[in-house]
Amino acid sequence: MPAPSADAQSISARRGSIDRIGVRVLDEMVEMIVTGTVAVGEYLPPEQALCEEFGVSRTVIRECIKRLQEKGLVVVAQGRGTQVRRFDDWNVLDADVLDALVRHDESLGVLDEVSVVRATLEGVMAAEVAATGSEDSHLEIGGHLDDMRRLQDDDPAFFEADMEFHLAVMAASKNRIAATIARSSFVRPRQSARGDGIDPTDAVARTLEEHERVFEAIRAGDAAGARVAMEEHILGSWRRRRHPDGAHHLSP
Repeated sequence: MPAPSADAQSISARRGSIDRIGVRVLDEMVEMIVTGTVAVGEYLPPEQALCEEFGVSRTVIRECIKRLQEKGLVVVAQGRGTQVRRFDDWNVLDADVLDALVRHDESLGVLDEVSVVRATLEGVMAAEVAATGSEDSHLEIGGHLDDMRRLQDDDPAFFEADMEFHLAVMAASKNRIAATIARSSFVRPRQSARGDGIDPTDAVARTLEEHERVFEAIRAGDAAGARVAMEEHILGSWRRRRHPDGAHHLSP
């Protein structure tokens, strides 16, 4: 295959640069909306003003506004401008939107709500695996539990095995919609310091014990027990890690 010409390389470099600039501008525009700098019902500044504020072309601004529309954050009204939509219209599972919500979640209300959603969905999936899971799925989930037992002195590896345990339960449930939503509410917040929280000194031992209960119920075919054990683990784990600041949004 012939090497790309100098002109082609130059065009590719320019496109890459525009893409990187566009990502930066999009991130900042999402932040403007999530933080309320431009409140619900208000209009974004005119296109030219945004070009000047971010130092980019109209092409970049138009692409960013298109992306904001896709995320449910804004609606473009012909002749009126770009208006911020109600929170209920936002795609809160979109990676950019969820990341911004978590970063600016001063009361931890978003993370509390995410934990409730995740606990409910994973509880349902654990029950499904208990009721219909195969021996192979039990072996897969049990293998990750064995890894957790073996890695108790290596926190990063232990919590990686913890994540794999949850992902294996999701996969074994064969509930693709619930698994997709649960993965978003599991992986994205844990990439934030606020989502990761502050683990107590006995976090590893308690986490392992809770996973043991989930697996025992799954292996015993106890759907109700598996659901309760998974819900209690997820909500209990978040309560333990939760920063003490902010109003509490969870039942005791």
